[in-house]
Amino acid sequence: MKSEPMIDGVLLIDKAPGMTSHDVVAITRRVLNTRKVGHCGTLDPLATGLLIITIGRGTKIQDLLMSEDKEYVGTIRLGQTTGSQDADGEILEEKPVPDLTREQIDAVFGQFQGDFYQTPPMVSAIKKDGVPLYKLARQGKTIEREPRLVHIYGHEILKVDLPEVEFRVVCSKGFYVRTYAHDIGQLLGCGGHLKALRRTASGKFRVDGVLTVDELRTLPLDAIKARIMSLPEVSRLRGV
Repeated sequence: MKSEPMIDGVLLIDKAPGMTSHDVVAITRRVLNTRKVGHCGTLDPLATGLLIITIGRGTKIQDLLMSEDKEYVGTIRLGQTTGSQDADGEILEEKPVPDLTREQIDAVFGQFQGDFYQTPPMVSAIKKDGVPLYKLARQGKTIEREPRLVHIYGHEILKVDLPEVEFRVVCSKGFYVRTYAHDIGQLLGCGGHLKALRRTASGKFRVDGVLTVDELRTLPLDAIKARIMSLPEVSRLRGV
């Protein structure tokens, strides 16, 4: 009896809210009946959007794909600071939101462009002595984090409807949009957290028209396999 041929490549998924990136990996493993599955760039449970799934030999280019620039669309909720810097965290402080003008908000966003240092949040997968920071945060611990050099290539304020601000940002690998929202809130004097987030692009890959998690669960296997990009296709798209 012939064994199934090895599946190699990249599958683009639109992650649903309320699930982890690893949940998507687990569904992919089950659907394709293969263990060698990874993902490029963790999305928090709150976030939706583009998740690049690597399969078989595709896992060997995972680091390469993770290193590419990202684009996000998000919403900052001003006036509330949370422990996780997003809507999933406990509210630590509430302040009234002043009647901010578009110009004042523009000026603060403009302070974050090009190269700058960003301090990663405690609720992150960065490890301290082999232990992820989010596990220490759950124990009520806070440790000093090393600021990291990040880069913003461009941003756009999409809508101001106080206390919320919708924005788009194009940034480097390792950029924490939660921390971006938190820091903008601090500079505006009222605090803030990330209420919603969607990854719209990573490198040359865009979220438009990719498989949803529901489709991954329900489509026939052949239909899913047809959506897997081969490694040569990935190279051509990236211009390599």
